[in-house]
Amino acid sequence: MPKFNPLLTLCFFLALGNLSAQTIGSKLIDAKTQKGIPYATVQYGEHQGVITNEEGLFSFILDETITPDSIYISSMGYQKKGFTLQQLQDSVIAISAKAIELTGVYLFDKELTVDEIMERVEDRLPTNYNTEPLKQRFFLRQSSFNTLQKMNIEFKKSTIAELDKHLIDSIVSILPKNSAYYTETLGDYYKNGEENKLEILKAAELYDKSNEGSMEALSDKMEAIFRANVKPDSYLKIKSGIFGEKVPVDSILENEDEVAEIEEELKKPEKNYFLGNRKHILGEITEQFFGKSKLDVVKKLNRYEYELLGYSELDNQGVYVVGFAPKRGADFQGKLFVNIEDFAIMRMDYENVKILRSIKLLGFSYQELKYFGSTVFSKFSGDKYQHKFINFTFGKKMGVDRPLKVIEKNKHVKGRRKQNELSLALDLVNYNTEKYELVVYDSDTVSKTDFENLKEDETVKATYLSAYNPEFWKGYTIMEPNRAIREFVVEGE
Repeated sequence: MPKFNPLLTLCFFLALGNLSAQTIGSKLIDAKTQKGIPYATVQYGEHQGVITNEEGLFSFILDETITPDSIYISSMGYQKKGFTLQQLQDSVIAISAKAIELTGVYLFDKELTVDEIMERVEDRLPTNYNTEPLKQRFFLRQSSFNTLQKMNIEFKKSTIAELDKHLIDSIVSILPKNSAYYTETLGDYYKNGEENKLEILKAAELYDKSNEGSMEALSDKMEAIFRANVKPDSYLKIKSGIFGEKVPVDSILENEDEVAEIEEELKKPEKNYFLGNRKHILGEITEQFFGKSKLDVVKKLNRYEYELLGYSELDNQGVYVVGFAPKRGADFQGKLFVNIEDFAIMRMDYENVKILRSIKLLGFSYQELKYFGSTVFSKFSGDKYQHKFINFTFGKKMGVDRPLKVIEKNKHVKGRRKQNELSLALDLVNYNTEKYELVVYDSDTVSKTDFENLKEDETVKATYLSAYNPEFWKGYTIMEPNRAIREFVVEGE
């Protein structure tokens, strides 16, 4: 995957600090259980901080311009506590849990019912959250996991000698049953209404490139077989069950006349899909709260039952802790943490209670099985709430159980039009899990003119890594990797 812009990276590195910069790192644990505390806030400046990873690990960089007296650590359900730099450096930090505070701790002019609280939440949704153009410095980690739960390809018939059972078995053997893909991106995300733009400062991808190479070699072999056996003026009839599609062979095998055009196209700057893919992901996960997403808790309040569970604190603000559960066929349950003063939802924890989508049609199946996570909002230095942290997991299962035929036909050949045939029976099931962790370190409004004038680099690529390299992010403040990423290595490289 692509290389990052070295000049841009250098400028960003210099902006972070000089040779006196100090990296502070530690692990946050529960004082009683001794287990890591995930996604806690570690604040080392008025509007500067990091989030612990799912194991409680964190690190950040201090230069001579940042000399905090104390570093404050807070997490929902725990006592907020201050530490000195010396206490944090290369150590394990323990904090104690606290019970959710009960009614009576906070004083109100009038006690509100949970329905009254949610009415105020709904009324103030348009004013509590930022709608102006934004620039956000972010770190995004995507963890993708694929499991081929079933991979049966039954060979039925082939009139091309090379397309035999041995080749089909070799295809099955090289497809990985389990695979993992990680990508980490640091950059600036610009948002203006439904439009978004992205500047990537640095990015890495960890995956097994040999799987890709095996598939490329197989693709080359299949193409060579088709070139040797299929006539140029033939077409392929692809049939699966009762359906059939006519495909010109030239759409599969490159026409010789197109070679010059392709060579000319290759001279142009390479456009990569990494930038577009990151933009799509950022747009999808940050629009869950308001946009056209499956998560409808805030958009359709009347579809849920609410219960006031108590009170707590988040970012030094008192919050109502409101539980929600589905009614009228809704899909989610969880908790809302609602600011006592302005009735903004500062945090939402959610999980689906049933399969969100299930389709079975003519041998194809698709199910959306998991959809859960947490979203945290903060005002940063402004007066409107914006995304501060998102942890989101989406799990889906896809299957194919049907016959497949590829038939070569040629109307210019005397006799039977059918020239060759490959017939298979497919029975495949794949489970995919996507996990996203987004941390926003800083957020500022920008003018619409600045947004419109921003030029994106569509050729930007991530750096490929066959093993986790702790030096890659040296000098940058990111969310610490978990154990699976730290131990990731491609055998034989």
